[in-house]
Amino acid sequence: MDVAAVTELNRRFGIPDIAPVIEGNGGLAKVAIAARDAAGEIYLHGGHVTGWQPRGREEVLFVSSQSRWESGRAIRGGVPICFPWFGGKADDPKAPAHGFVRTTAWTLDSIVPAGNGVTVSMTTESDANTKKWWPADFRLVYRATFGSELVLELELTNTGASPLRFEEALHAYFRVGQIEQARVNGLSTFDYVDKTDANRPKRQQGPVVIGSETDRVYLGTTVPIELEDGGLRRRLRIAKENSRTTVVWNPWIEKAKALSDFGDDEWKTMICIEASNVADFAVTLKPGERHKMKTITRVVDF
Repeated sequence: MDVAAVTELNRRFGIPDIAPVIEGNGGLAKVAIAARDAAGEIYLHGGHVTGWQPRGREEVLFVSSQSRWESGRAIRGGVPICFPWFGGKADDPKAPAHGFVRTTAWTLDSIVPAGNGVTVSMTTESDANTKKWWPADFRLVYRATFGSELVLELELTNTGASPLRFEEALHAYFRVGQIEQARVNGLSTFDYVDKTDANRPKRQQGPVVIGSETDRVYLGTTVPIELEDGGLRRRLRIAKENSRTTVVWNPWIEKAKALSDFGDDEWKTMICIEASNVADFAVTLKPGERHKMKTITRVVDF
């Protein structure tokens, strides 16, 4: 996006000193939030939240130092939006991983105060490019509220004449002080699919502790999850609505080295905990129906 376009977006939507639209990394347009309750940022590229720091706290989200900031490539870290499929597309190995909206230029609709925070709203919808990969007619609205809590709402409307079925995930990367000291609470006794072990079904017992490459889809999960971070001495509480699966991911040593947009040692300071509806929990919408998935993240005292 050129400078003139960013300047025009800022003129139309920006809130001076609180939430201007500026050039971010790679010249990509972003909204830079500096509200009373929180700082943060969200890019139009992918509708991608890349920062949230509640007042008096450390940054909550992880973004790789090796991330590519360019059109056509997903940002590595923050909160990528996976839609309308998760992972690879089952019937098309050439399709982009995790769908196409995380590399789409979203349309900025509004920036408005929300108490002592700010809500940014963006949209994207079906067109000739999306129909190369997926035939459905749809409209996605994304609202990100940066305040003492980070509230993310992804709402899909089926604008076509046929039912559609889709997967979705808010692929949140959280910063931790040291991954071996992190504990994910709230998933004990839930069944999961272990993608590092030939998709075998397993059952979680106790907190999730990371000691090797981890890629799991927890099934039927609707309860809040707590990330206990001994390294940074904080807890994150992640609640969600209309999400029935939770993905937990850490690439560990070898997978991290194999990722060109991820630092070799960055696996030590991140974990993904993803509100989602994937696999057998994919969502079907009739024409005209809407579905909204929501997450609410807050930092609580250790």
